[in-house]
Amino acid sequence: MMRLWGRKSSINVQKVLWCLDELSLKESRDFERIDAGLHFGINRSPEFLELNPNGLVPTLDDEGLILWESNTVMRYLVRKYDSQEKFPKDIASQYSSEKWLDWQLGTVWPSLRGPFLGLTRVPENERNYASILKGYQDSDALFGLLDKSLAKTDFCSGNQFHIGDIALALCVNRWILLNETFPEKTGYRSNYKNIDRWFKRIHQETQFSNIAENQLNII
Repeated sequence: MMRLWGRKSSINVQKVLWCLDELSLKESRDFERIDAGLHFGINRSPEFLELNPNGLVPTLDDEGLILWESNTVMRYLVRKYDSQEKFPKDIASQYSSEKWLDWQLGTVWPSLRGPFLGLTRVPENERNYASILKGYQDSDALFGLLDKSLAKTDFCSGNQFHIGDIALALCVNRWILLNETFPEKTGYRSNYKNIDRWFKRIHQETQFSNIAENQLNII
């Protein structure tokens, strides 16, 4: 059976769990999930480091193939298990999705990660609120780029849902939750109408609701 290491509160684990859900692969039936990271530990054990020398989650073992890096794991799962073509296969859709996967990982998440960790993981007396505010406002501006793109399409890769939407929606959800929970620390959050429309569609047409239950536990 496929095995996945990672706690449900991790954004990167949530990407993989959401992708698995879209592919109708269910925990306990199709894969085993093992809590790891933060208070669960395990990820610094010699056994885990043999699988993933980074000591991070998620880590996937599928019939002896060991994978880490959440976006790569999603790409693999779609390539191997999307027999019902849940995700579009044409080259334009695929690489439109790919560019947003890279953008999420390399551009928007580095800006949002600091405020997220600062407000949810760092003890209050150790928080750098100036840095938190700047990071949040930087990410708010970056989401304006996504909003402009979504003015032309229903989803990030075109008019069909793709794994790029998974990575982006999880970031957007954190961006919203942080502002709702710590409005005085994050500052103003822009009202992006195209993101709102897209995010509503994500809620209605995908398995996001199964992941959202765990999103509420991140704050």
